[in-house]
Parts: sequence; structure tokens; C-alpha cells
Amino acid sequence: MPADTDVVIVGGGLAGLAAARRLHRAGVSWRLVEAADRLGGRVATDTVDGFLLDRGFQVLNTAYPRLGALLDVDRLDLGFFVPGVLVRKGDRLLRLVNPLRDPAGGPGTALASVGSLPDRLRFAALAASYATLPAERLLARPETTADTALRRAGLSHAIIEDLLRPFLSGVLLDRELATSSHVLAMVLRSFARGRVGLPADGMAALPRAVAAALPAGLLDVNTTVAAVAPGRVSTSAGELRCRAVVVAVDPPTATRLLALPPVRMHSYTTYYHATAEPPVGEPILLVDGDRREMVANTVVVSRAAPSYAPPDRHLIATSVVGPSVPSESAVRLELTRLYGRPTAGWEHLTTVTIPAALPAAPPPQGRLRKPVALGNGLFVAGDHRDSPSIQGALASGWRTAGATLRHLRQH
Repeated sequence: MPADTDVVIVGGGLAGLAAARRLHRAGVSWRLVEAADRLGGRVATDTVDGFLLDRGFQVLNTAYPRLGALLDVDRLDLGFFVPGVLVRKGDRLLRLVNPLRDPAGGPGTALASVGSLPDRLRFAALAASYATLPAERLLARPETTADTALRRAGLSHAIIEDLLRPFLSGVLLDRELATSSHVLAMVLRSFARGRVGLPADGMAALPRAVAAALPAGLLDVNTTVAAVAPGRVSTSAGELRCRAVVVAVDPPTATRLLALPPVRMHSYTTYYHATAEPPVGEPILLVDGDRREMVANTVVVSRAAPSYAPPDRHLIATSVVGPSVPSESAVRLELTRLYGRPTAGWEHLTTVTIPAALPAAPPPQGRLRKPVALGNGLFVAGDHRDSPSIQGALASGWRTAGATLRHLRQH
């Protein structure tokens, strides 16, 4: 039977949109179907009382290689965070920054009592190696867990527990640091090479920018998919016939549609508060060096991107990693301790829990590229096929589209 289109893409998140961009550029016919009423998948932004609330605290790193190939990053009007962290240690709030990006903060970082000076020098050397060595060499190194890799680099228990575990748990959504050392290398590489920020219009501006070059008439939202099979996609709007199918949905849904092995997912919760007086005067992440292990990080988002809050108001985002969801009152008490400021007058805007926020990536992950071609013209894309990140989603979609094009040429 004749095909309705060459390729049907199931899922309008970053991976699906990146796949559509490559297929469109190649001149093949395609159609994208998305169950939600918007594009973007796990990257979304809601507006509440004049505040921009991302669906879970997320950031954009300018060093993601696929980012610049798909959009003009400058048009996102990014507001940037300070390249460093604040660490709560007892009654002290210690500031550690990248001295190459913030030379004025270098002396304070050298003297901060988080680990020892040799610790900080070893970590700086480790980060420098991640930033400067070719990615191929980093991914050819023996693979272990992130925790083991940090210890093998000579870092002490103190600096790992007081700084690196709380910081990395908020990035990897993995308190145990059981994530692959290859993922750790790519994450720290991006932090060392790029700047971290937020689009002025919220993180939802990212998928909008990726989709902007695509014909709107080929992007079908509010269209659920019941089943996929070679050459066929059954949707709520009817059946689509095609030469290839790219499934670019979240891992649990991909598992159901394609009968793939299940992917373990990390969860996290973001608590959004508003206040007239910000608890710190700069856009810098604050982590808990007291090992209380409730809050992974907290930050005054509107210090980086003022558009996230109405005039004369500020937005604070606080992240908790794992399936446990503490009460807002318990989190507020922790924020009082972390910031060293009263929080009783803060307004609780909302709490956002993402049960399946990021794929777990324990070793072995190899070169962070899992197979995307399943045979018979079926393909799968998403950050569970590459690295668990925005970069992984974009790269996976682009790579899967390339595999799809090769299939179309051969059949």
C-alpha cells in the first residue's frame, strides 16, 4: 500500500524535533505526532501570577555541541549563573568559583574550607583534563561509577561529601553517584567549556526555537499513539502509513510501544517560592555541605533571568532528588538554615514533581551511544540512547534521523 509519508516521528520533545530538523533538511517527507497540547516533552514552562516556572529546575549549557547547530543561541537572550557554588558549612556560607571565569573570586576559593587546598587543585586538574582532552579519549578511558572516578582522582572523602556529591546529585539526579564515569566526564566537560543560563522566556523557548524552522502543518499535537508497527502508526486521528517510524517519546512510553527493556528513571521535585527580598545578591547555586541530604540545591532564579519574576519580586527554585517528596514546610526550614535568612514571609508558588525526569546511566555506557535502529524500519531516539541530558536528547534525535535516512536510501 502507498505510504502517507516517508517517516512518522512519534513524540515532539527535543529528540523528536531534532530528528525532524534533519529529515526536513534532507528533503524527505515526514510527519510528527505529539500526545500533549504543546511541543517540548520534558522541557516546559508555565506562567503563574507573572512568574515563569519551568517544569522542574533546568538550565541550558552553551557548550552543548548540538545546540549551536540547531539554533541561534543568542536569540534565546540567556541570563547566566555565576560559574561556581555557595556551600553551607555550619554557620558559614562559602563561595567557590571557577577562577578562570571569575578571577576576583579566586583567592576566596583557594582559602575556602571545603576539603583541602590539594583537593581543590586536584579537582581543578581533573576538570581541566575533561575540558581539554578530545571527547574520544575521555570515552576510551576505563569506565567506572562517578563516585569511584572522583576517588581515583585523589579527591578526599571530605570534598566529595561536602561539595561534589550535593552539586552533582542535582545535575545527575543521582545521590549515590552511581552514574557512569563517562557521563561524569561529559557533564564536567560542558561545565568547564560553556556558560550555564536560562532563556528570557523560560526553558520552553528551547524547543520552540528548534521547531521554528519546521512547517507547523507537519506538527500534530493532541494526537496520541496507541501502537506502532513496521510501516504503520495507529493514532487517535487514524492510522498513518510510512516507510519508517522514529519513536522519540519518554523512555517508559518507548518501552511500551516498542517492547524494549525498561529504563530506570531518576525523579526529582522542585519547590518554587517568591519573595520581595532575595536571600542572596547574585545568581549562584547554593548546596548543602552539612550533609543533611534533603535539598540538592537552591538558587535565586530571577537573579540570572529577571524575566522569570514580576518587577520587585524574586523567584527561588529548590530541588530535591529522589522519589521522596518532603513537605513544603520541611523544605522551608532547610532553606532558612541554608540561606541563613528568615523564610516565613516567602510565598509558596507551587511544587513540581517529575517522577521520570532523567534516565539512569550506570556503567557500562561505553561511548554513550546505544543502538537506535531496531529493524524493519523502526527506530528509537531520546536521551536514554545517548547521554542523559538536553545535549543527549538533541544528539540522539539527529543521529537517529541519520540512521533513518540510510534506511530510506537502502529500501
